[in-house]
Amino acid sequence: MTKRPLILVTNDDSVVAPGIKTLVEIANEFGEVFVVAPDGPQSGKGHAITLDQSLRCNEVPSEGPQKEYKVSGTPVDCVKLAINVVLPRRPDLILSGINHGSNASVNVIYSGTMSAAVEGALERIDSIGFSLDEFPWTASMEAAKPYVRTVIANVLKNGLPSGVCLNVNIPANDLVPYKGLKVCRQAIGNWVEEFDSRIDPYGRPYYWLTGKYELYDQGSDTDIAALRDGYVSVVPVSIDLTAHETIASLNQWNFEIK
Repeated sequence: MTKRPLILVTNDDSVVAPGIKTLVEIANEFGEVFVVAPDGPQSGKGHAITLDQSLRCNEVPSEGPQKEYKVSGTPVDCVKLAINVVLPRRPDLILSGINHGSNASVNVIYSGTMSAAVEGALERIDSIGFSLDEFPWTASMEAAKPYVRTVIANVLKNGLPSGVCLNVNIPANDLVPYKGLKVCRQAIGNWVEEFDSRIDPYGRPYYWLTGKYELYDQGSDTDIAALRDGYVSVVPVSIDLTAHETIASLNQWNFEIK
């Protein structure tokens, strides 16, 4: 009898978030599922790992066949702990999400959801990050389910290149029915930060980070364009951060030490 795939599910919104519940429901259709996720919100933590304090990992009640654990750390902590401590063997697939909020464009750099998938790619494990372009936890994910299933099925069937994971973003529900799925590139953009300055009761200043997203890229082949047009976007993300196209020109510089 062939073993069912061992699937690790994590996120950055916490083990109790509706998005991870939806992803676990779908993952159970494909294999044996273990959930190892943060015990509280970890959005925007990027690829951070915990080095200055101990980690706690505790099993929590599960409403399905999967085993579930909460971790007092970041999404990447969860992946590392799952692979090295919690799981009975290395997972065949890592799923992260479904995040409440888009991780398209530059968000991929800050995202705890996608950092968990990138950590999987670093481990040479097929990994996918899923995000819905809506922040409220009450947002419906029904329309997203067929697309999540399709992407998972294709990755299990075809596999991913070594060191590559997928960043899958799903449009907001006001664009349902979705038009389909597009494989595309990451849009070029940036967050223009602002800081809301306030004074605490002791007269000391403190700050809340705010800002708005600015799109610098008008291409029709980007994840932002796909989402705005009602398509689910799929962007292959590589762990290789080398700017290969720049190597030749840098080699023309004079690096002689005088």
